[in-house]
Amino acid sequence: MNGRHEEGFRPGTTSVCGLTDDGHTCCLIMNSIGDGLFMVGRDRRIEGFFNHAAERLTGFRIQEALGRTCYDVLRSDLCQTQCPLDLVFQTGEGVRDRPARIVTRDHREVPVCISVSPIKDDQGRVVAAVEVVRDCSVEEDLRKVLHDSYHFGEVVSKNPLMQEILELLPVVAESPSTVLIQGESGTGKSMLARIIHQLSPRRDGPFVKLNCGTIPDPLLESELFGYRKGAFTDAKKDKPGRLQSAEGGTLFLDEVQCMSGALQVKLLRFLEERVFVPLGTTEPESADVRIVAASNVDLERKVEDGTFRADLFYRLNVIGIRLPTLAERREDIPLLARHMLKKYNAVCGKNIREISEHALSLLMNYDFPGNVRELENIIEHACVLCSGPIIEVKHLPMDVVGKVRTRRRENPDASPLASSEERTIRWVLRKVDGNRVEAARELGISRATLWRKMKRYGIS
Repeated sequence: MNGRHEEGFRPGTTSVCGLTDDGHTCCLIMNSIGDGLFMVGRDRRIEGFFNHAAERLTGFRIQEALGRTCYDVLRSDLCQTQCPLDLVFQTGEGVRDRPARIVTRDHREVPVCISVSPIKDDQGRVVAAVEVVRDCSVEEDLRKVLHDSYHFGEVVSKNPLMQEILELLPVVAESPSTVLIQGESGTGKSMLARIIHQLSPRRDGPFVKLNCGTIPDPLLESELFGYRKGAFTDAKKDKPGRLQSAEGGTLFLDEVQCMSGALQVKLLRFLEERVFVPLGTTEPESADVRIVAASNVDLERKVEDGTFRADLFYRLNVIGIRLPTLAERREDIPLLARHMLKKYNAVCGKNIREISEHALSLLMNYDFPGNVRELENIIEHACVLCSGPIIEVKHLPMDVVGKVRTRRRENPDASPLASSEERTIRWVLRKVDGNRVEAARELGISRATLWRKMKRYGIS
């Protein structure tokens, strides 16, 4: 090595790592590694070696790095509170792939993964540690691309059915037509309605929401259409309804199935003629408002059983959107859970980094009767209870854990992931008109694999 420090190794200084002046081969091996590699003593100072990748990653040359404390060189966000080196020196166990961010010499922030392995003497005491720092910039850029692919406003999904809905939203939003969103409670109908408004030409106007299921029917009409002074005993002055408040914007009618038959007739008149009559007057008024309605029950069945007007249903359902349940989009559960974890880290002032595989597996096998809203409640519950960096099963609500374990005992062969896979394959095959070559390419699997899966699920 001719005594040169540029090779990433200070000759003759480190008996711990086994390198001496003739350690040229070892030095070449270390410098051929693409990840930053260096050794740290118990005093937290870098000693012995500091390879080329570490120089490139941190911006410090070996002459500058050797002898300095590792936190002076890495300047990681883990250094002061969750230092992996401290853990290794205290426990004698290695640390693998701990995500962090370092600040380089030229003040750039770089996402990395840090692994630390202990070096022990003959008595088993940790005398030093080898630290490996991997640049994760490419992975983070890829995650951002995937994030953009799976996020549409506040909606997070990679499910084919949801992706189909999200692709249509800009077209739906640009249209002036009435929209009916149907789906179980907690599937995100209100959020979708707001996105339609935000993408529409009415985005600068108000977005007004009226939940028809929370207001008694006698009051719902006055809440929707407003009233004039003297319309009833306590009507001391005129009050505009939600229709007037939404002028130039969007009125979102949630749980529209709760409207009485008489009120359905009045809403139908507004949709047909764009006029309404406030309580306490006979003079019709007009409003420039787009209606987006939602129902957590199947309105077609309501029409069939005579509790919802067919003509109003068709007026509302000019553009119909049906949101799948969370059980129908299980592949979104990890994506949604991690998205919510970021939110509740901020709300709860926590620094929880991940959800354990065991906990995530349990969530994947839960039925979620409350859909996305229930998942959010579960993640909030877990964040409140979790005091460490990882959410474990013990942090999940006990009733959720109990239901999944009971289900597994009663039906150990049940696999919700299989049903999700079957739905995805069927959807892709419909999309490509049954072309198996195109379907396999779309799914990212071989034709033979696709054929085996189709046979397993009885798909012809």
